[in-house]
Amino acid sequence: MWKYACLMLLPALPAPAEEILYNGIQLPSPWPPSRNIVLPYQPMEVPYLKEPPRVIPIDTGRQLFVDDFLIAETSLTRVYHQAQYHPETPVLKPDKPWETTERGPASMVFSDGVWYDPADRLFKMWYMAGYTEGTAMATSRDGIHWEKPTFDVVAGTNIVMRTRRGSTIVWLDSEEANPGRRFKMFRQVFGRPPTFALHFSPDGIHWSDTVALSGSAKDRSTLFWNPFRKVWVFSLKEEMSYVRGDLPQPQNGRMRRYHEHPSIVDGMDWVRSTLPAWVGADALDPRREDLKLPAQLYNLDAVAYESLIIGLFTIFRGEPKDRAKPNELVAGYSRDGFHWYRPDRRALIPVSERHGDWNWGNVQSAGGVMLVVGDQLYFYVSGRAGVNGSEDSGVCTTGLATLRRDGFASMRAPAGGAGGTLTTRVVRFSGSRLFVNAAVRGELRAEVLDEAGRVIAPYSAERCEVVRGDKTLIAVRWKDGEDLSELHGKPLRLRFHLRDGDLYSFWVSPNVSGASRGYVGAGGPGFTGPRDTVGVEAYRGR
Repeated sequence: MWKYACLMLLPALPAPAEEILYNGIQLPSPWPPSRNIVLPYQPMEVPYLKEPPRVIPIDTGRQLFVDDFLIAETSLTRVYHQAQYHPETPVLKPDKPWETTERGPASMVFSDGVWYDPADRLFKMWYMAGYTEGTAMATSRDGIHWEKPTFDVVAGTNIVMRTRRGSTIVWLDSEEANPGRRFKMFRQVFGRPPTFALHFSPDGIHWSDTVALSGSAKDRSTLFWNPFRKVWVFSLKEEMSYVRGDLPQPQNGRMRRYHEHPSIVDGMDWVRSTLPAWVGADALDPRREDLKLPAQLYNLDAVAYESLIIGLFTIFRGEPKDRAKPNELVAGYSRDGFHWYRPDRRALIPVSERHGDWNWGNVQSAGGVMLVVGDQLYFYVSGRAGVNGSEDSGVCTTGLATLRRDGFASMRAPAGGAGGTLTTRVVRFSGSRLFVNAAVRGELRAEVLDEAGRVIAPYSAERCEVVRGDKTLIAVRWKDGEDLSELHGKPLRLRFHLRDGDLYSFWVSPNVSGASRGYVGAGGPGFTGPRDTVGVEAYRGR
């Protein structure tokens, strides 16, 4: 068995013993969980999937079927889906003089950030302008066609931070009360030891001097905001030794340490060796046929999306001597912000195996991970064309991959059969109207059950109006109406009857708009803040 041999770890900032999350999950104490002195090279155990809450509150966000957390029993089949590259990819190329330097041409997100800013209704992208050189900002009205405005930071350019750089992340903090700190930049500082600098900005263009310097940190470290618990999570790269019995010496492997703090400034003060070992690649991550090396975790960016946290795991499977790193992005899902479930080890967003493609090497995620644009999720990623016969990166650009909204997984009833059912665990809600995201060629009906599994008469499947069609927001109605207000706070189950179709998610909204009250990643047209408070209006806001 492969293992990472780690230093003895100390718990950091323990949470209260009885901290219960929005979804009913009770966090263990101490928190973050103390890990053993080794991080096994095997899939992470996820406690809330082994012992889910007796009653699951579902007031926050669309409820996705990426795991069995919500499912008591089903005869449907779960299908995981992959994103597709947009036909206009790459959408950002190095076409300015300052984007081609001695180190190479680059207009790529290396985390950085892509956000929709509702203040001026623009997509905004921060990116590496020139390989390991400055940080620039581009804007777009549709997320596909990008402009590079001229700013006053470096005359005649769109550069917003001139300092030489490596990994950098920009976060649009919609919950920040101080307008001068609305944008936050976490930037690698080259030195011995390497550290990260924190900067603030009111507009993403004009940045403060360094506000805080971190403790020591490896180069590809990032952060994200966990709004469910109101903490900043620092995803810190580590290179530790893993041991395999048939090798004479330990081998170095990339993985992550975990650090959280409610204050981004105070959170910069850490001693890396005391932080918990968090997560790495494991034995289920497939090896490349040409290298046959065990995978490693190169980076982990994450964001709150609807009722859970979505992580993009940059999986490193080794580096050929004649090619830039063929990293690719694999999805992970967390409902407590620490434990990750990765059921599908295929690349959500892959590297190309054809030399000459823009992403022949080193596909990396953007900070903010994804945006919600109508019926789709937008993922911006960098790719490197490479130089055949060399490890050089070559031309570095930014591409766009898309996925159906909530489309990571669906519960499927195939065509030609009698269909099947899905019954949830016991849930509780304060909303009044049921909605689904579904692609139904046959028919879908829903019914409401009491805790013991008995049908509540007005909400039976027989009295449910048949749902058909392919939409990411569909209201479910019964012949006696659609208002579920009389069921507020009661422990209930929902049962879905599906024939020939896919069910992606469900939620109970407080009103007819279908607003989910969940988080919308890095935002999107029509949303007024970090949460979906507008429902169908966001589709009209494109």
